[in-house]
Amino acid sequence: MKQLSRIAFVALTMILMISELYARELNVVPEPAYVDLEAEGDYLVTEKTRIIVVDEMWNPAERFAEDMMAHFGSERPMRLTKHGNKGIKVRTDSCIAAEGYEMTVSCDGILIIGGDEAGVYYGLQTLRQILVTNEGRVPYGFIADEPSFSYRGAHLDVARHFFSVEDVKTYIDILAAHKLNRLHWHLTDDQGWRIEIKAYPELTELGSMRKETLVGHGLEPKWWDGTPYGGYYTQEEIRDVVKYAAERYITIIPEIEMPGHAQAALHALPWLGCNEQKVEVWTMWGVTPEVMCAGKETTYTFLENVLKEVIELFPSELIHIGGDECPKDRWKECEHCQAMMKAQGLENEEQLQGYLVARIEQFLIKNGRRMIGWDEILDGGVTETATVMSWRGIKGGIYAAERGNDVVMTPMKLCYLNFYQTESREGEGLQIGGHIPFEMIYAWDPYEGMSDEAKRHIIGVQCNMWSEYLKSMDWVEVMLLPRLGAMCEVQWAVDRRDESTIRRKMESMRKFYEACGWRCAPYYFDGRK
Repeated sequence: MKQLSRIAFVALTMILMISELYARELNVVPEPAYVDLEAEGDYLVTEKTRIIVVDEMWNPAERFAEDMMAHFGSERPMRLTKHGNKGIKVRTDSCIAAEGYEMTVSCDGILIIGGDEAGVYYGLQTLRQILVTNEGRVPYGFIADEPSFSYRGAHLDVARHFFSVEDVKTYIDILAAHKLNRLHWHLTDDQGWRIEIKAYPELTELGSMRKETLVGHGLEPKWWDGTPYGGYYTQEEIRDVVKYAAERYITIIPEIEMPGHAQAALHALPWLGCNEQKVEVWTMWGVTPEVMCAGKETTYTFLENVLKEVIELFPSELIHIGGDECPKDRWKECEHCQAMMKAQGLENEEQLQGYLVARIEQFLIKNGRRMIGWDEILDGGVTETATVMSWRGIKGGIYAAERGNDVVMTPMKLCYLNFYQTESREGEGLQIGGHIPFEMIYAWDPYEGMSDEAKRHIIGVQCNMWSEYLKSMDWVEVMLLPRLGAMCEVQWAVDRRDESTIRRKMESMRKFYEACGWRCAPYYFDGRK
């Protein structure tokens, strides 16, 4: 019995030692670049802890205080002040990299120094994770951190299914907590036009509504719901969302699809098409043959007028023009398109799309912006000033990078978070298809197969959320979480991931998601792939 008791005592001691070791770990996502924790001691943060703001870092401090209100259950945010010694002190230092930060925790308080305002904000996001998951206690020590990629993006499709302003803000909140800095907002497609354009009110009056929605994978009448569906954002709402994102250091990149994926626009303005035939806002998914006419000057006038208003609404340097999945059937039959090809000395319809893309690119450049598009824009030839979003795989991204274009890697088989999360699909509802588990994303090397020269042009990584079967933000959250935890590790900490610690970190993040009120899929935590 004495021997057994001794074994039990040793086992209990080992458990306590391991627990203490884990307690001294920072289960933070994404992984910081450098962490040095002292052996003992924590600083306790409560709703009464002051935030001491140095050199006008009010915005990141205010956002942090607001975030902590829900955690503390307080009716008022933590107090911000310019003066004081103890508390959470924030300031900047140009010696630190942009978006980077340093955090020092001691008995005197917490000091966060950012390379810029965004760096302060990201330091506070790290602190927020620790506080929420560790009962307000922050271990004494030092953290130094900075991102691997300057572009850390997520996409949201609001054309197939529409999400309210509050839903989009929730999405932004989730991205910000994972230190993403770009939201690619997919605002127009065959199934709906979602942005108010004052020069063409018909786009939202007519193009924002479809008569019904495909609810299954089949094409029989029973698969449509028979219910009219629509919605759009006013320009005032757009400005509100852009401001909300900017306050969280997220730039919104708007996408206006052209010349394909435009059937909603063709419904509203039939003269945009080659044969000017009236078409319905599309009720199916996939690719329709109805596209904008590339041979009529009225099409280019339309696109430039739309983009003028888009530029007024969005400060983003990059404007997304789509450019993907554009069938050329109508162009082959169109006298205007054939005449344009002859006038411009173009040999085929692929070059005609290249001509359209080139004209739009020059328009954006003249207006102080730059073009970004899906990798099909390479097919017709674009200048090196265009940024390429490689979605059909990695080859397009490698080719674009080697020819000198900046590239965002977003290959479908790794980055489409509307794909199923488990191989069995059990309990996941109806989704578009595919299979991308957490582990696959976490293990991805976006530099695979690239030369050193090409790597220099890979500016970032993006995950995409297409909404064919996502009817509510609740479902979007389940598809996003916890996989965004894996994606942000690739985006922020690509060279310092550790498979031996990620599950423990994500268990901590699961608590964080629950505390924030965000829905999280259980499959990764249940061991399902």
